[in-house]
Amino acid sequence: MAKLRVGPFSISLDGFGAGPDQSREQPLGRGGEALHEWFVPTRTFRRVHGESGGTTGTDDEMSARGFENIGAWIMGRNMFGPVRGDWGDESWRGWWGDTPPFHVPVFVLTHHPRAPLQMKGGTVFHFVTGGIAAALNHARAAAAGRDVGVGGGVSTIRQYLLARLIDEMHLAIPPVLLGRGESLFAGIDLPALGYRVMKQVAGEAATHVLIARA
Repeated sequence: MAKLRVGPFSISLDGFGAGPDQSREQPLGRGGEALHEWFVPTRTFRRVHGESGGTTGTDDEMSARGFENIGAWIMGRNMFGPVRGDWGDESWRGWWGDTPPFHVPVFVLTHHPRAPLQMKGGTVFHFVTGGIAAALNHARAAAAGRDVGVGGGVSTIRQYLLARLIDEMHLAIPPVLLGRGESLFAGIDLPALGYRVMKQVAGEAATHVLIARA
């Protein structure tokens, strides 16, 4: 059965998925880029961005797992970009340039309608105003039997967690402390929602923890 999956999603040792004071200049907030330093050198990161080379090993193997069998992605508007309110002239096309690393349909949660945005490499951004259930229904239809990934950000993952819709999470935890920012699990009782730690793997630059709904 197709799953709703998160990951690889990086969080700090103190539980933050992004730093404070996010902006166009610092999309991950102050200090947030350090969360992904384990991932950027890997062969998987370079492959999904259309590049060759990269490191191999456990971190690469775990990150590759996160892209396997994904037929569609869901993300929050904050992950798509810094524009707030009405889309204006619709000139914002995401953080990733003309060829985003998704290569499948992506459903963006928003309160403001916008026409689908066709990008190079197979990515099409669809903007969903009906909430998390509507986005999931659209994504599952587009995935055609494959899994659906929740890319982020923190607020979007929390909404799906609280609704007990996420089947599996892969968290990558590098040795980074942020102190402030967007807390992934604050106020969420994962065991009460039925989630359990299934596996832990030590990588070269991050620890990988797999959590699933029992």
